[in-house]
Amino acid sequence: MGEYARCAAIARAVTQKWPGAAMHFVLSRAAPYADSVPFPTTLLPSSATFHSAAVIELMQSWRPQVVLFDNAGRTAQLEAARRLGARIVYISARRRQRGKAFRMRWMRLIDEHWIAYPKFIAGELTFLERLKLKLLRRPVVRYLDVILAHAPALDAAAILSRVGCVAGSYVLVVPGGGTGHPGAAAAVGQFLAAAGSLAARGAVTVFVGPADLGEEGPPSNANLRAVGALPQADLGVLMRGARLIVTNGGSTLLQAIACGAACVAVPIARDQAERVRRCVDRGVAIASPLKAGRMAQIAAALWDDEPARAALAQRAAGLALADGVEVAVRALGELIEPKPFRN
Repeated sequence: MGEYARCAAIARAVTQKWPGAAMHFVLSRAAPYADSVPFPTTLLPSSATFHSAAVIELMQSWRPQVVLFDNAGRTAQLEAARRLGARIVYISARRRQRGKAFRMRWMRLIDEHWIAYPKFIAGELTFLERLKLKLLRRPVVRYLDVILAHAPALDAAAILSRVGCVAGSYVLVVPGGGTGHPGAAAAVGQFLAAAGSLAARGAVTVFVGPADLGEEGPPSNANLRAVGALPQADLGVLMRGARLIVTNGGSTLLQAIACGAACVAVPIARDQAERVRRCVDRGVAIASPLKAGRMAQIAAALWDDEPARAALAQRAAGLALADGVEVAVRALGELIEPKPFRN
C-alpha cells in the first residue's frame, strides 16, 4: 500500500504540473486498491516484479519517457527500459532494496535513486555508497523525506465539518494500509479497540481504517467517528487538525510527524520497530506495543499532559521534513524537460 500511495501522490502532482502528461500504473490485481486507481492501469496476477515479460511488453508498446520502479523491479525490466530510451527512477524504502540500487550494474541503469525516508530514518550515505557514486558519477540520489498530499483550504474546512470535528480537539487513530504483516493480522482490531477506549474516556476520537470493520462494527460511542478509508489529501487534513495521533510505524507515522503532530507510534511490522525507535530517540514520538489497552493508556496520558504533548509536537515540527512530492516533481522535470542551450 505504501508504494502505491507514494506513486499515486506523485502521479497526481505530475498531472497538475503537466496537464498533458500520460500516466500508466502496473499493479497486482489482488491489491485492495486495484479497482480504484484514477489512472490507466495494467493489472497482473501478482506483483509486477514477477511478470517481467508483461512489463517489458507494455513498455515496448507504450514507450514511456520515464519509468518509476517503487521498491521493486527486475534487472531485465530496467535493461528493457534503458534500451527503449526511457529515464529510470528507482525508489528504495528498505535496506535490502537500497542495497540492490547501489549495485554497480543497477547504478549504470538508474538515472535517479530516491530514498523513501528522511536521513534520520534511512541513514546517511555510507562510505561505500559515496565511493561508488564518485566512480560512476550516477545516479542522482535524493531523500524524499515524506509524501503527504495537500487539500485546498476550502476542502480542509469541509472535511473537518463532514467528520464532525474541530481542529485541535480530537485524537486521530490510523492503523494504516499495511496491516497484513506476519504477527499483526489483528492490528486493525487493536487500533479500533484503542479508539473505542479513548472515546469512552471522553476524547473525541476519529478512526480512519478499512471500511469493513467486522460484523460487530465500531464500538458504539458518541465520541467515536469511524470514517473508513480516506484519500491521502483528506487524511492529511485530519492529521494537521489532530491534537494527538495514534498510528503505525510506517509511512503514516512520518506523515503525522511532518504535520507537526504529537504521535503515539505502534510498530505492526518487523521493519517498523527500528523506524519507531529512531523517532523515539529524536523525541518526536512515543512508542506503544500493539495492545489496545496499552495504546489507549499511553495516548490518554499524553492527551492529559499538555506540556509533554506540546513539546512532542514542537519537536516534530522542528524536523522540517521536506515534501517528497515536491522533490519528486522537481526531479522528474529535470529528466523530461529539455535544458536550455548555453554557449
